[in-house]
Amino acid sequence: MVKAAFIGLGVMGYPMARHLKAKGHDVTVYNRTSARADKWVSENGGTAAPTPRDAAKGQDIVFACVGNDDDLAQVTIGPDGAFHAMQSGAVFVDHTTASATIARNLSGAAREKGFAFLDAPVSGGQAGAENGQLTVMVGGEQAAFDRAEPVIQSFARACRLLGPAGAGQLAKMMNQIAIAGVVQGLAEAVHFGKSARLDVAAVIDVISKGAAQSWQMENRHKTMLAGKYDFGFAVDWMRKDLGIVLAEARANGSTLPLTALVDQFYAEVQAMGGKRWDTSSLLARLER
Repeated sequence: MVKAAFIGLGVMGYPMARHLKAKGHDVTVYNRTSARADKWVSENGGTAAPTPRDAAKGQDIVFACVGNDDDLAQVTIGPDGAFHAMQSGAVFVDHTTASATIARNLSGAAREKGFAFLDAPVSGGQAGAENGQLTVMVGGEQAAFDRAEPVIQSFARACRLLGPAGAGQLAKMMNQIAIAGVVQGLAEAVHFGKSARLDVAAVIDVISKGAAQSWQMENRHKTMLAGKYDFGFAVDWMRKDLGIVLAEARANGSTLPLTALVDQFYAEVQAMGGKRWDTSSLLARLER
């Protein structure tokens, strides 16, 4: 058992923190909206802290899962940020999907203060968080990873150190690039099948047994056929992530024509009123 804090109780952080408590860890939580932290404590036990700084005091590991780079900076190095209270030898584990730049900057700031920082974005969506089956991509130092990894396993099915600070975020960018292309391909296949008057569900039942199989096909084709798009990762969040990807691509000289195109398709979905639809709503754009 370790003493742990969890900062950010959104759709991902709320169940992730719950899994930590269920595994027997001593958990303190912080959320910008304090009522949500109070609700978490009423359901799970533990303690709610009024600031990230208070949440981090005396903790062995501090986890965070917030919205973006600015939110992450606020809860770490802001006036009431956790970094001001982290004890020597502790580990800060950031599950936010953010830029590699802020990961490297925070890693350096942590090192100067005598504790470790791991950038550890996750894949698996809300269902993965609820079920404790997330995939965690980690950047940082081996010694810090070795201390944190057994605790991360409280809500993970896979967790791997992929390189120095920033590597976790870069791996998550690869993940989002791959997903963007797969979802667009699936949307076009479904759209084509409908236009050709095929029994699309029957076709997918067949092709999902072959080389076309994907997680998106297995888990989203039925809801796509039903025209329902409230089953996972929102378009707004995907556009945030793809913005990070495309900025990094400009910096490292990589060429991502499909990712840039799908990002614009998601912009059209937003304009259709689909900001909170899940990412499979690319089909709705084709069916306008």
